[in-house]
Amino acid sequence: MNIFLIVIIALNLIISFKGFNDLSFFRKYEFHVGSIRAGEQIRMFSSGFLHVDIAHLAFNMLTLYLFAPYVISGLGSFTFLMIYAGSLILGNLLTMALHKDDYSYRAVGASGAVIGVVYAAILVQPALEIYFMPGYIFGIIYLLYSIYGMKSKSDNIGHTAHFGGAIGGYLITLSRAPIIISENTSTVIILAIPIVILFIMAKMGKL
Repeated sequence: MNIFLIVIIALNLIISFKGFNDLSFFRKYEFHVGSIRAGEQIRMFSSGFLHVDIAHLAFNMLTLYLFAPYVISGLGSFTFLMIYAGSLILGNLLTMALHKDDYSYRAVGASGAVIGVVYAAILVQPALEIYFMPGYIFGIIYLLYSIYGMKSKSDNIGHTAHFGGAIGGYLITLSRAPIIISENTSTVIILAIPIVILFIMAKMGKL
């Protein structure tokens, strides 16, 4: 297994388990709008390595483990790191943009970074299957579920970050391998649909 993937998974495990057992640590490094606006910018990055519970952590790490190799083999380790880090940050930037006036908003999770990698994997390998369904169908369902999570606000999972992460994975992948646009045009268009839906809903004040 790729050394960069091992390190990322290890960091998620170590930091998340620390958070499970130390609430003050969890609160110090989670995404919290009020604290970030007060200058604690580290939370924009550290929150991506914390998780709500073991199930949340396991789902994200299993998904990353399954689909990172497609990105690494297709685009290389450096681009994989770019996609992971860029999707994490862009996910939290979008979260901040949409929730900047909600000072009590909190969220955690690597989901933004992971969905960025998933989007990249689907673009690189359009025929791959995710949990027994075509990858592009999984990508759309995942993001539509995220819209529901954003609207219901029923958990501490960073659903808004999923969209920012998807955008990050989408744009970074196409910028690093623009040939995908001509070779897999239909996949490129299909994966753009839920992203467009998000921005339409945001413009209409539906989020």
